[in-house]
Amino acid sequence: MKPIIAITGNYGEGKCTLLEGYYQSVLAAGGVPLVVPPFSDEAALESLLEAADGIIFSGGGDIACSLLGEEPLPEVGAPNVPRDEQEWPLVQMAVRKQMPVLGICRGIQMLTAALGGKLYQDIYVQAQAQIHHEQDTERYMTSHRVDIASDSLLARIFGHPEGFSLPVNSFHHQAVREPAPGFRVSARSSDGIIEAVESTEGKPLLGVQWHPECMILGGDDSMLPVFRWLVGEAVVYALTRKFHNEHLILDTHCDTPMFFHQNIAFNERDSRILVNLPNMTDGRLDATIMVAYLQQDLPGHYDYAAAARKAESLLDGIEQLAKDNPARIAIARTPEDLFKNKKEGKKSIMLGIENGYAVGEDLSLVEHFRRRGVVYMTLCHNGNNAICASARPREEEPTFTHKGLSAFGREVVREMNRVGMMVDLSHAAEESFYDALACSSTPIVCSHSSSKALCNHPRNLTDDQLRALRECGGVAQVCLYDGFIRQEGGATADDAVRHILHMIDVAGIEHVGIGTDFDGDGGIVGCANAAEVMNITRRLIAEGLSEDDIARIWGLNFLRVMSQVQRAGVSP
Repeated sequence: MKPIIAITGNYGEGKCTLLEGYYQSVLAAGGVPLVVPPFSDEAALESLLEAADGIIFSGGGDIACSLLGEEPLPEVGAPNVPRDEQEWPLVQMAVRKQMPVLGICRGIQMLTAALGGKLYQDIYVQAQAQIHHEQDTERYMTSHRVDIASDSLLARIFGHPEGFSLPVNSFHHQAVREPAPGFRVSARSSDGIIEAVESTEGKPLLGVQWHPECMILGGDDSMLPVFRWLVGEAVVYALTRKFHNEHLILDTHCDTPMFFHQNIAFNERDSRILVNLPNMTDGRLDATIMVAYLQQDLPGHYDYAAAARKAESLLDGIEQLAKDNPARIAIARTPEDLFKNKKEGKKSIMLGIENGYAVGEDLSLVEHFRRRGVVYMTLCHNGNNAICASARPREEEPTFTHKGLSAFGREVVREMNRVGMMVDLSHAAEESFYDALACSSTPIVCSHSSSKALCNHPRNLTDDQLRALRECGGVAQVCLYDGFIRQEGGATADDAVRHILHMIDVAGIEHVGIGTDFDGDGGIVGCANAAEVMNITRRLIAEGLSEDDIARIWGLNFLRVMSQVQRAGVSP
C-alpha cells in the first residue's frame, strides 16, 4: 500500500486550508496525502501519528515569539495560536517516534524551535538579509539561488553529492538562526540566511525554507525529489513499524537499576534514564533484561554479604517497577512469558545479574537467584573475582591469580547449568571464555559484546570467539557502547550495524543479537535510547536482511538459547 503522508493545514478565519501544491506533490511522489486540521488533543495526536507514515509541517504565518522565550519585534505578525499549540508538541512526538519529517518554510522553523534551536524573528532586522526573501512573482517561479552543502542529504536527494547551487522561491521573514541539537545546516542563500537543515544522526528529518510544493503548479517537477525522498522514507518507516508490531523486540542488557537511588520515575519520560516506559513505547521495544549490577570492592576488602544484599535490593527494585504499573509492565521469567505479555499489550522486564561478585564464594546463591527469576548472570565485570578472570583486570589484583575460570568458577558454571541460568561471558577474559565453553553443558551467551575485529577493545569478541560461540550454539549480542563500537569514538547506528553484519558473517545469522547497555554507558548517535531502537531495524531493512533474520537478531536467537538452558535445568 502507498504510505500515508500527513500534512498540517493552515488556519485562519475559522477555516483550515491547504495550498494545492502540497497534496499534488505528495501524490506525484507516490504517497497518499492526509490533511491535518489544527487540534491539540494529545491522545488524538498520538492516534494521528499511528495512522500516518510520514509528516509534512507546511508553511504559513509567524510562530509566536513567546514560544521562543522572546519579546516580539514590531515586524512580527500575529501568531497562529491554534497551529502553534498543535505543531510544537506534534514535532516532538513525531521525532521521538522516529517518523520521517519534512518541514517547509514555517515548517523548518517549527522543526527547529520545537527541538531546541533558535529563530530570527525578522531576518531584515536581526540578520541584515540582503536578498528579497518575500518575492512578488508567482509562487512557482524562482527568486534566488541557494548553495547546497556537499555530502549532505539534500545534495544526495538531488543527485549532486558534491554540492551545487539550486534555484528556489521564497516567502518568509522569520528563519532559522541556529539549528537544533542533532541538526546541521545543509543550504544557505548568498546573504547567509539558512535555507535548509537536516539530521546529523541519520534520521529522516529535513527542513527547507523555500516552497518546493509550489513548483508542480507551474508544470515544473524539479522539486519532486524532495517529496520522493519523504515518501521513500515513509515506506521504510511503515515496514519498520509493522515489523516491531508483529515481532518480539528484546534488548538483552540494560543497567537502569543503577539509577534507582535517584528515585527515577520509570513510567514517565524521565530524562535521567534511557530506558523508561514512554521511551520503550515510542521505540516499540517490547522487553529488556534489566540487570542488578554489582560494583566490586577494592582488592583485599571484599564484602560478599553486602554484595548479595545489594543484588537482592536491586532485584526488588526491578520487580517493583512492574508492581507500580501492573497494566503496562510485567516481569517475565521465560520466553513464553515475553510473547504472552506482548499479546496482552504489556512491556516485559526480565531479571539479570551483572557480576558474579553477587554470589561471592557461596554456591548456594546461584540457585537462590535463579529461583528469584534471574535468567542470566554475567560471571564478572571489570576486575577479577572468585569465579573468573576479567577482560579488564585491575592493575593490582593480588587476591585472584587464576587466568580463566577458578575451580570455584567451574562449580558456578555447572550449578548455573543445573538450575537453568544462562552463563554470560561479557566482560570475561578470553581464557575465562574458553574455560566456560569447555565446562558448560549448555550454550553460553555474551549479553553485550561487540566485534574486536572492528574495534580492538579487550571487552569485545575476536572472530575465533565468535566461531566458538557458533559451534557451541551460543549467541553474541552487539553492545551499543561508543567505546566498543568505534575505536576513536563518535560511534553511530551505522557503525553498530557494521558490527552486526560482520558478526553474522563470522558466526552466522542464528548467533547474533543486540544488548544495548542503555543506562550503563550504552547509547550511540542514531540509537541513543530506547525510543530510537527502530533506527537499527530501519538500517537492517535497508541492508536487505529478511524479516525472519531481523527477528532472530532482535531476540529469537537469544531466546532459543534461553529456552534450551531453562529446559535443561531444574524448575525454579
